[in-house]
Amino acid sequence: MATNTPATRPANPRFSSGPCAKPPTFTLEALADAPLGRSHRAAVGKAKLKAAIERTRSILGIPEDYLIGIVPASDTGAVEMAMWNLLGERPVEMLAWESFGAGWVTDAVKQLKLDATVHTANYGEIVDLGAVDWDRDVVFTWNGTTSGVRVPASFDIPVDRAGLTICDATSAAFAQDLPWDRLDVVTYSWQKVLGGEAAHGMIILSPRAVERLESYTPSWPLPKIFRLTKGGKVIGDIFDGATINTPSMLCVEDYLNALDWAESVGGLAGLIGRADANASVIHAFCEARAWIDNLAADPALRSNTSVCLKFTDARITDGVTFAKAVAKRLEAEGVALDIGAYRDAPAGLRIWCGATVETSDLEALMPWLDWAFETEIAALSVAA
Repeated sequence: MATNTPATRPANPRFSSGPCAKPPTFTLEALADAPLGRSHRAAVGKAKLKAAIERTRSILGIPEDYLIGIVPASDTGAVEMAMWNLLGERPVEMLAWESFGAGWVTDAVKQLKLDATVHTANYGEIVDLGAVDWDRDVVFTWNGTTSGVRVPASFDIPVDRAGLTICDATSAAFAQDLPWDRLDVVTYSWQKVLGGEAAHGMIILSPRAVERLESYTPSWPLPKIFRLTKGGKVIGDIFDGATINTPSMLCVEDYLNALDWAESVGGLAGLIGRADANASVIHAFCEARAWIDNLAADPALRSNTSVCLKFTDARITDGVTFAKAVAKRLEAEGVALDIGAYRDAPAGLRIWCGATVETSDLEALMPWLDWAFETEIAALSVAA
Protein backbone atom coordinates (compact mmCIF):
# COMPACT_ATOMS: atom_id res chain seq x y z
CA MET A 1 0.00 0.00 0.00
CA ALA A 2 1.52 3.31 -1.10
CA THR A 3 2.25 5.94 1.52
CA ASN A 4 3.86 8.60 -0.64
CA THR A 5 3.53 12.09 0.82
CA PRO A 6 1.18 14.20 -1.33
CA ALA A 7 2.82 17.00 -3.27
CA THR A 8 0.11 19.64 -2.78
CA ARG A 9 -0.97 21.15 0.51
CA PRO A 10 -4.11 23.15 1.32
CA ALA A 11 -3.34 26.86 1.22
CA ASN A 12 -5.44 27.23 4.38
CA PRO A 13 -5.49 24.18 6.69
CA ARG A 14 -8.20 25.60 8.97
CA PHE A 15 -11.12 23.16 8.83
CA SER A 16 -12.31 23.69 12.41
CA SER A 17 -16.07 23.55 13.06
CA GLY A 18 -15.95 26.61 15.30
CA PRO A 19 -14.54 29.11 15.36
CA CYS A 20 -14.39 28.51 11.63
CA ALA A 21 -12.08 29.77 8.90
CA LYS A 22 -12.16 33.50 8.22
CA PRO A 23 -13.42 34.62 4.79
CA PRO A 24 -10.72 34.10 2.15
CA THR A 25 -10.28 37.87 1.68
CA PHE A 26 -9.89 38.62 5.41
CA THR A 27 -7.12 40.90 6.60
CA LEU A 28 -6.59 42.66 9.90
CA GLU A 29 -6.42 45.92 7.98
CA ALA A 30 -10.06 45.42 6.99
CA LEU A 31 -11.00 46.07 10.63
CA ALA A 32 -9.31 49.47 10.76
CA ASP A 33 -12.67 51.29 10.77
CA ALA A 34 -13.76 49.68 14.06
CA PRO A 35 -14.70 52.43 16.55
CA LEU A 36 -12.39 51.15 19.27
CA GLY A 37 -12.43 53.00 22.56
CA ARG A 38 -15.87 54.40 21.75
CA SER A 39 -19.15 53.64 23.44
CA HIS A 40 -21.39 51.22 21.61
CA ARG A 41 -24.17 53.67 22.44
CA ALA A 42 -22.44 56.54 20.64
CA ALA A 43 -23.81 57.36 17.19
CA VAL A 44 -20.99 55.53 15.42
CA GLY A 45 -21.46 52.41 17.55
CA LYS A 46 -25.24 52.34 17.13
CA ALA A 47 -24.88 52.78 13.38
CA LYS A 48 -22.53 49.81 13.15
CA LEU A 49 -24.82 47.58 15.22
CA LYS A 50 -27.88 48.66 13.25
CA ALA A 51 -26.06 47.92 10.00
CA ALA A 52 -25.17 44.43 11.25
CA ILE A 53 -28.84 43.74 11.92
CA GLU A 54 -30.24 45.12 8.69
CA ARG A 55 -27.61 43.56 6.45
CA THR A 56 -28.24 40.21 8.15
CA ARG A 57 -31.92 40.62 7.30
CA SER A 58 -31.13 41.42 3.67
CA ILE A 59 -28.72 38.54 3.03
CA LEU A 60 -30.74 35.88 4.84
CA GLY A 61 -34.08 37.06 3.46
CA ILE A 62 -35.60 37.49 6.92
CA PRO A 63 -39.15 38.93 6.79
CA GLU A 64 -39.49 42.60 7.68
CA ASP A 65 -41.81 41.87 10.61
CA TYR A 66 -39.26 39.60 12.32
CA LEU A 67 -37.05 41.11 15.02
CA ILE A 68 -33.27 40.57 14.96
CA GLY A 69 -31.11 41.08 18.02
CA ILE A 70 -27.43 40.81 18.89
CA VAL A 71 -27.04 39.00 22.20
CA PRO A 72 -24.22 37.78 24.47
CA ALA A 73 -22.73 34.31 24.90
CA SER A 74 -22.79 33.17 21.28
CA ASP A 75 -25.47 30.78 19.99
CA THR A 76 -25.69 29.15 23.39
CA GLY A 77 -26.73 32.42 24.99
CA ALA A 78 -29.31 33.04 22.27
CA VAL A 79 -30.90 29.59 22.65
CA GLU A 80 -30.95 29.85 26.44
CA MET A 81 -32.51 33.31 26.22
CA ALA A 82 -35.29 31.97 23.99
CA MET A 83 -36.00 28.98 26.21
CA TRP A 84 -36.03 30.92 29.48
CA ASN A 85 -38.33 33.62 28.07
CA LEU A 86 -40.76 31.62 25.95
CA LEU A 87 -41.15 28.10 27.31
CA GLY A 88 -43.60 26.98 29.96
CA GLU A 89 -46.79 28.39 28.45
CA ARG A 90 -47.65 24.95 27.00
CA PRO A 91 -46.07 21.47 26.86
CA VAL A 92 -42.83 21.25 24.90
CA GLU A 93 -41.27 18.74 22.52
CA MET A 94 -37.47 18.53 22.72
CA LEU A 95 -35.65 17.07 19.71
CA ALA A 96 -32.03 15.94 20.00
CA TRP A 97 -29.77 14.14 17.55
CA GLU A 98 -26.40 15.44 18.74
CA SER A 99 -24.70 16.91 21.79
CA PHE A 100 -25.97 20.48 21.67
CA GLY A 101 -29.57 19.38 21.21
CA ALA A 102 -29.04 17.06 24.17
CA GLY A 103 -27.88 20.08 26.15
CA TRP A 104 -31.14 21.90 25.43
CA VAL A 105 -33.00 18.80 26.67
CA THR A 106 -31.10 18.99 29.95
CA ASP A 107 -32.04 22.64 30.34
CA ALA A 108 -35.71 21.99 29.68
CA VAL A 109 -36.07 18.89 31.82
CA LYS A 110 -33.63 19.41 34.70
CA GLN A 111 -33.35 23.19 34.97
CA LEU A 112 -36.74 24.54 33.88
CA LYS A 113 -38.49 21.29 34.86
CA LEU A 114 -40.92 21.54 31.97
CA ASP A 115 -43.63 19.14 30.87
CA ALA A 116 -41.46 17.85 28.03
CA THR A 117 -41.67 15.01 25.54
CA VAL A 118 -38.13 14.13 24.49
CA HIS A 119 -37.31 12.68 21.07
CA THR A 120 -33.74 11.47 20.55
CA ALA A 121 -31.78 9.80 17.77
CA ASN A 122 -28.29 8.37 17.55
CA TYR A 123 -25.46 10.32 15.97
CA GLY A 124 -25.82 10.20 12.19
CA GLU A 125 -29.60 9.82 12.40
CA ILE A 126 -32.55 12.12 13.02
CA VAL A 127 -35.79 11.79 14.96
CA ASP A 128 -39.10 11.01 13.27
CA LEU A 129 -40.19 14.57 12.54
CA GLY A 130 -43.63 13.35 11.52
CA ALA A 131 -44.22 12.09 15.07
CA VAL A 132 -43.62 15.52 16.61
CA ASP A 133 -46.63 17.41 17.98
CA TRP A 134 -46.13 20.84 16.45
CA ASP A 135 -49.04 22.25 18.47
CA ARG A 136 -46.63 22.13 21.39
CA ASP A 137 -43.53 24.28 21.53
CA VAL A 138 -40.68 22.51 19.74
CA VAL A 139 -36.95 23.05 20.37
CA PHE A 140 -34.44 21.58 17.92
CA THR A 141 -31.19 22.10 16.03
CA TRP A 142 -31.52 22.53 12.27
CA ASN A 143 -28.04 21.22 11.57
CA GLY A 144 -26.34 19.02 14.14
CA THR A 145 -22.84 20.48 14.33
CA THR A 146 -21.42 17.44 16.12
CA SER A 147 -23.27 14.78 14.11
CA GLY A 148 -23.28 16.16 10.56
CA VAL A 149 -27.05 15.66 10.24
CA ARG A 150 -29.59 18.30 9.19
CA VAL A 151 -33.33 18.58 8.76
CA PRO A 152 -34.09 17.22 5.27
CA ALA A 153 -35.30 19.66 2.64
CA SER A 154 -38.29 17.39 2.03
CA PHE A 155 -39.81 18.01 5.47
CA ASP A 156 -42.29 20.85 5.99
CA ILE A 157 -43.05 22.14 9.48
CA PRO A 158 -46.82 22.74 9.64
CA VAL A 159 -47.63 26.36 8.87
CA ASP A 160 -50.80 26.16 11.00
CA ARG A 161 -48.99 24.93 14.14
CA ALA A 162 -50.21 26.23 17.50
CA GLY A 163 -46.84 26.00 19.25
CA LEU A 164 -43.64 27.93 18.71
CA THR A 165 -40.62 26.50 16.89
CA ILE A 166 -37.31 27.39 18.50
CA CYS A 167 -34.48 26.52 16.11
CA ASP A 168 -30.78 26.45 16.87
CA ALA A 169 -29.47 27.18 13.38
CA THR A 170 -25.88 28.05 14.20
CA SER A 171 -24.35 25.67 11.62
CA ALA A 172 -27.11 26.25 9.09
CA ALA A 173 -27.57 30.02 8.84
CA PHE A 174 -25.81 31.38 5.72
CA ALA A 175 -25.31 27.82 4.38
CA GLN A 176 -28.83 26.39 4.15
CA ASP A 177 -32.17 27.84 3.07
CA LEU A 178 -34.25 28.24 6.23
CA PRO A 179 -38.07 28.37 5.96
CA TRP A 180 -38.71 31.56 7.89
CA ASP A 181 -42.49 31.21 7.86
CA ARG A 182 -42.12 27.91 9.76
CA LEU A 183 -39.62 29.15 12.35
CA ASP A 184 -40.51 31.40 15.29
CA VAL A 185 -37.12 31.72 16.92
CA VAL A 186 -33.84 31.25 15.05
CA THR A 187 -30.43 31.54 16.69
CA TYR A 188 -26.86 31.39 15.43
CA SER A 189 -23.40 32.71 16.20
CA TRP A 190 -20.99 34.77 14.14
CA GLN A 191 -18.23 32.19 14.48
CA LYS A 192 -19.72 29.55 12.19
CA VAL A 193 -20.57 29.91 8.50
CA LEU A 194 -19.29 33.48 8.11
CA GLY A 195 -16.10 32.83 10.07
CA GLY A 196 -16.75 35.66 12.53
CA GLU A 197 -15.38 35.98 16.04
CA ALA A 198 -16.77 34.10 19.02
CA ALA A 199 -18.93 35.27 21.96
CA HIS A 200 -21.72 37.06 20.07
CA GLY A 201 -25.03 35.45 19.16
CA MET A 202 -28.07 36.38 17.12
CA ILE A 203 -31.71 35.85 18.04
CA ILE A 204 -34.43 36.25 15.43
CA LEU A 205 -38.08 36.41 16.54
CA SER A 206 -41.25 35.98 14.49
CA PRO A 207 -44.39 37.99 15.28
CA ARG A 208 -45.76 34.83 16.97
CA ALA A 209 -42.76 34.74 19.27
CA VAL A 210 -43.16 38.44 20.08
CA GLU A 211 -46.83 37.83 20.89
CA ARG A 212 -45.82 35.08 23.30
CA LEU A 213 -43.27 37.35 24.96
CA GLU A 214 -45.87 40.04 25.53
CA SER A 215 -48.67 37.75 26.69
CA TYR A 216 -46.84 35.23 28.90
CA THR A 217 -44.61 35.62 31.93
CA PRO A 218 -42.60 32.57 32.96
CA SER A 219 -42.77 31.40 36.57
CA TRP A 220 -39.01 31.47 37.06
CA PRO A 221 -36.81 34.56 37.55
CA LEU A 222 -34.89 35.90 34.58
CA PRO A 223 -31.39 37.32 34.97
CA LYS A 224 -30.81 40.75 33.44
CA ILE A 225 -28.77 39.27 30.62
CA PHE A 226 -31.84 37.30 29.44
CA ARG A 227 -34.57 39.92 29.74
CA LEU A 228 -36.31 40.76 26.46
CA THR A 229 -39.38 42.52 27.87
CA LYS A 230 -40.17 45.39 30.21
CA GLY A 231 -43.63 46.21 31.49
CA GLY A 232 -45.15 43.47 29.35
CA LYS A 233 -43.67 44.80 26.10
CA VAL A 234 -40.68 43.72 24.06
CA ILE A 235 -37.69 46.00 24.60
CA GLY A 236 -37.52 47.30 21.06
CA ASP A 237 -34.14 48.96 21.45
CA ILE A 238 -32.47 45.52 21.69
CA PHE A 239 -33.59 44.83 18.13
CA ASP A 240 -32.42 48.21 16.92
CA GLY A 241 -28.81 47.68 17.97
CA ALA A 242 -28.95 48.67 21.67
CA THR A 243 -27.51 45.44 23.03
CA ILE A 244 -28.27 44.18 26.54
CA ASN A 245 -24.59 44.25 27.47
CA THR A 246 -21.49 45.78 25.90
CA PRO A 247 -20.52 44.16 22.58
CA SER A 248 -17.03 44.10 21.11
CA MET A 249 -16.96 46.74 18.40
CA LEU A 250 -13.94 44.96 16.93
CA CYS A 251 -16.06 41.81 16.55
CA VAL A 252 -18.91 43.87 15.10
CA GLU A 253 -16.54 45.30 12.49
CA ASP A 254 -15.35 41.78 11.71
CA TYR A 255 -18.96 40.62 11.24
CA LEU A 256 -19.67 43.55 8.92
CA ASN A 257 -16.56 42.63 6.95
CA ALA A 258 -17.81 39.04 6.69
CA LEU A 259 -21.17 40.32 5.43
CA ASP A 260 -19.32 42.36 2.79
CA TRP A 261 -17.64 39.18 1.64
CA ALA A 262 -20.94 37.26 1.68
CA GLU A 263 -22.47 39.82 -0.65
CA SER A 264 -19.42 39.64 -2.92
CA VAL A 265 -19.91 35.91 -3.53
CA GLY A 266 -23.59 36.22 -4.40
CA GLY A 267 -25.33 36.50 -1.06
CA LEU A 268 -27.18 33.53 0.37
CA ALA A 269 -27.34 31.61 -2.92
CA GLY A 270 -23.60 32.02 -3.39
CA LEU A 271 -22.84 30.93 0.17
CA ILE A 272 -25.03 27.84 -0.16
CA GLY A 273 -23.39 26.99 -3.47
CA ARG A 274 -19.92 27.22 -1.95
CA ALA A 275 -20.86 24.99 0.98
CA ASP A 276 -22.52 22.44 -1.30
CA ALA A 277 -19.45 22.33 -3.55
CA ASN A 278 -17.20 21.84 -0.53
CA ALA A 279 -19.25 19.02 0.96
CA SER A 280 -19.47 17.27 -2.41
CA VAL A 281 -15.67 16.93 -2.47
CA ILE A 282 -15.76 14.86 0.71
CA HIS A 283 -18.86 12.91 -0.28
CA ALA A 284 -17.22 11.88 -3.56
CA PHE A 285 -14.02 10.92 -1.72
CA CYS A 286 -15.92 8.64 0.67
CA GLU A 287 -17.95 7.02 -2.10
CA ALA A 288 -14.72 5.99 -3.85
CA ARG A 289 -13.22 4.31 -0.76
CA ALA A 290 -14.25 1.36 1.38
CA TRP A 291 -12.47 2.45 4.57
CA ILE A 292 -14.29 5.71 5.29
CA ASP A 293 -17.91 6.80 5.22
CA ASN A 294 -20.20 9.65 6.15
CA LEU A 295 -21.57 9.32 9.68
CA ALA A 296 -25.00 10.17 8.23
CA ALA A 297 -25.99 7.11 6.22
CA ASP A 298 -28.95 8.83 4.53
CA PRO A 299 -27.71 11.33 1.90
CA ALA A 300 -30.84 13.44 2.44
CA LEU A 301 -29.74 14.13 6.01
CA ARG A 302 -26.10 14.99 5.33
CA SER A 303 -24.86 18.41 6.34
CA ASN A 304 -23.10 20.67 3.87
CA THR A 305 -21.18 22.39 6.69
CA SER A 306 -20.19 20.08 9.56
CA VAL A 307 -19.33 16.93 7.61
CA CYS A 308 -18.72 14.04 10.02
CA LEU A 309 -16.86 10.90 8.94
CA LYS A 310 -16.22 7.45 10.39
CA PHE A 311 -13.56 4.85 9.67
CA THR A 312 -15.00 1.51 8.56
CA ASP A 313 -11.90 -0.63 7.94
CA ALA A 314 -12.11 -3.97 9.75
CA ARG A 315 -8.43 -3.81 10.71
CA ILE A 316 -9.15 -0.92 13.09
CA THR A 317 -9.85 -2.37 16.53
CA ASP A 318 -9.64 0.85 18.54
CA GLY A 319 -11.55 3.49 16.61
CA VAL A 320 -10.95 6.31 19.07
CA THR A 321 -7.18 5.88 19.12
CA PHE A 322 -6.98 5.44 15.35
CA ALA A 323 -9.07 8.53 14.57
CA LYS A 324 -7.07 10.66 16.99
CA ALA A 325 -3.82 9.41 15.43
CA VAL A 326 -5.00 10.35 11.94
CA ALA A 327 -6.08 13.81 13.05
CA LYS A 328 -2.83 14.34 14.96
CA ARG A 329 -0.74 13.26 11.97
CA LEU A 330 -2.56 15.65 9.65
CA GLU A 331 -2.15 18.50 12.12
CA ALA A 332 1.56 17.75 12.53
CA GLU A 333 1.93 18.07 8.75
CA GLY A 334 0.10 21.41 8.87
CA VAL A 335 -2.53 20.30 6.34
CA ALA A 336 -5.64 20.03 8.56
CA LEU A 337 -6.18 21.67 11.93
CA ASP A 338 -8.85 20.73 14.49
CA ILE A 339 -10.67 18.02 12.50
CA GLY A 340 -11.10 15.40 15.20
CA ALA A 341 -14.66 14.34 15.98
CA TYR A 342 -16.42 16.22 18.77
CA ARG A 343 -15.62 14.76 22.19
CA ASP A 344 -19.14 13.32 22.72
CA ALA A 345 -19.54 12.06 19.16
CA PRO A 346 -18.51 8.69 17.70
CA ALA A 347 -14.84 8.34 16.81
CA GLY A 348 -13.91 9.82 13.46
CA LEU A 349 -13.24 13.13 11.74
CA ARG A 350 -15.25 16.32 11.39
CA ILE A 351 -14.32 18.59 8.50
CA TRP A 352 -15.93 22.01 8.19
CA CYS A 353 -17.22 22.76 4.70
CA GLY A 354 -18.88 26.12 5.23
CA ALA A 355 -18.62 28.88 2.66
CA THR A 356 -15.42 30.46 3.99
CA VAL A 357 -13.50 27.28 3.15
CA GLU A 358 -12.12 27.13 -0.39
CA THR A 359 -13.06 24.07 -2.45
CA SER A 360 -9.49 23.89 -3.72
CA ASP A 361 -8.23 23.43 -0.14
CA LEU A 362 -10.57 20.48 0.41
CA GLU A 363 -9.46 18.97 -2.90
CA ALA A 364 -5.86 19.32 -1.75
CA LEU A 365 -6.69 17.73 1.62
CA MET A 366 -8.21 14.53 0.23
CA PRO A 367 -4.90 12.87 -0.82
CA TRP A 368 -3.62 13.64 2.66
CA LEU A 369 -6.52 11.67 4.14
CA ASP A 370 -5.43 8.71 2.00
CA TRP A 371 -1.84 9.19 3.15
CA ALA A 372 -2.67 9.50 6.84
CA PHE A 373 -4.99 6.48 6.77
CA GLU A 374 -2.45 4.30 4.96
CA THR A 375 0.33 5.43 7.29
CA GLU A 376 -1.66 4.60 10.42
CA ILE A 377 -2.78 1.24 9.02
CA ALA A 378 0.86 0.43 8.28
CA ALA A 379 1.73 1.36 11.87
CA LEU A 380 -0.96 -1.04 13.10
CA SER A 381 0.56 -3.85 11.02
CA VAL A 382 4.01 -3.19 12.45
CA ALA A 383 2.65 -3.14 15.99
CA ALA A 384 0.86 -6.46 15.43
